[in-house]
Amino acid sequence: MSTLSDLAQAQGCLADEDVEWLHRLSGDGQLLADLASADIVIWIATADGSFVAVAHTRPSGAATLFYRDIVGERVRPQWRTQVHGAFAEAEIVDSANPDWFEETPTRVRAVPIVRTRAKDGERAKPIGVLTRHTNLGEARTPSRQQITFNEAVDDLFGMIGGGEFPDLSAPTSPRRGAPRASDGLIRIDVDGVVTFASPNALSAFNRMGFDEELEGESLVEVTTRIVPPARQVDESLPVVVTGRAPWRTDVEARGVTVSLRAIPLKDHGTRIGAIVLCRDVSELRHQEQELITKDATIREIHHRVKNNLQTVASLLRIQARRTHSEEARDALTQAMRRVESIAVVHDTLAGGLAQKVDFDEVFARVLKLVAEVASAPNTRARTQSTGRFGVLPSEYATPLALALTEVVTNAVEHGLAGQEGMVTIEAQRTDENLRVIVSDTGHGLVEGRIGQGLGTQIIRTLIQGELGGTIVWQGAEGEGTVVTIDLPMRWVKG
Repeated sequence: MSTLSDLAQAQGCLADEDVEWLHRLSGDGQLLADLASADIVIWIATADGSFVAVAHTRPSGAATLFYRDIVGERVRPQWRTQVHGAFAEAEIVDSANPDWFEETPTRVRAVPIVRTRAKDGERAKPIGVLTRHTNLGEARTPSRQQITFNEAVDDLFGMIGGGEFPDLSAPTSPRRGAPRASDGLIRIDVDGVVTFASPNALSAFNRMGFDEELEGESLVEVTTRIVPPARQVDESLPVVVTGRAPWRTDVEARGVTVSLRAIPLKDHGTRIGAIVLCRDVSELRHQEQELITKDATIREIHHRVKNNLQTVASLLRIQARRTHSEEARDALTQAMRRVESIAVVHDTLAGGLAQKVDFDEVFARVLKLVAEVASAPNTRARTQSTGRFGVLPSEYATPLALALTEVVTNAVEHGLAGQEGMVTIEAQRTDENLRVIVSDTGHGLVEGRIGQGLGTQIIRTLIQGELGGTIVWQGAEGEGTVVTIDLPMRWVKG
């Protein structure tokens, strides 16, 4: 759970929908901070009538006012009037005179955070307050870009106070490549005509083949001109470049990919234009494509390894059928089963992008394979699996699958030889340990001793050597056998 949720839950005064709204707003905290060149703080009311900070974002292109994070702190006396006023009156409140914070002159603006727009004649009910803290010590003559940024953030503040921002229907920000204000910002009017384009935004469109000025041009017409006619474009592109909906899309031309995010601007419900954030993500998309290609290659390798292993298993099966030695037949059959167990893991890996496997799915297939192959004519073995193994890295799935194949095979072939019985496999997983208990209702250990055959040696090598675990055999003669495997989970964390 995030800090915002923790603090909101501790105050016990917000509904889940309110917390979700604050989450989405804090997700755009960096955008607001960069547009305002100021620190942005979100506050919620406490039970005793004060306010506590639940989110704090510093500007990336200006000096921060707070060198220490103030999340969790109560509102300070010098901001109390603005914060309480904004919350009580559901209106934006500015400081009348510069406030001083640690010998630095500042200006504070308090914006009520409203989730539901007020009906006519009624006052909105805020769920919190957003404050902008501007460092006046760094003040200088604003450029045209900063003036445009200030106008845009003022529009967004008005939307926050009117319950129109954030928009929960908008897609959440991607983990990589999300455009920021500093990457490029275009402001368009209600007709989609560009009224301002930052230098970085203009450069991004220049790299895609647009050599003129963006200002005064229709952004729809510009993108239509630069995108090759034969290229299939995202159906959301017209919606984004007209600024009619809060959406994201990519534009690709001349080998350059630019990510666009539109944020419609409204004034009391009436659309007045939009800002379009843009970022050249060509290198990111290239890296993503390389990862997809590598993943596809790895899946194909797993698929081919699986096919080769199944071919080897088939050859072993044919050889086992043609041999006249019972001992040789048993050895070839066991080798075939081991190869097929490894093939199951590679088959599972061939079906997904991640190099991790749902081991419950793998073991279900391995268990069916063992039950079919290991049962002798006079042996009737039933198997039952309980608990969950969970997801394991591929490098540990293979040795564990092979080890459990040997354990269950021994339980069927030796424990239940010549009789009917049950083999139970129980998985117990915690954050620190994976315990697997394999028990049978068979003959038990002869004189309480563990066998020293190849299967037992394979099990010890895999569990103790490769997986760093322990294995214990227990069981008196005639009372069945219990095999307990303990594996540390440190190798699957993260």
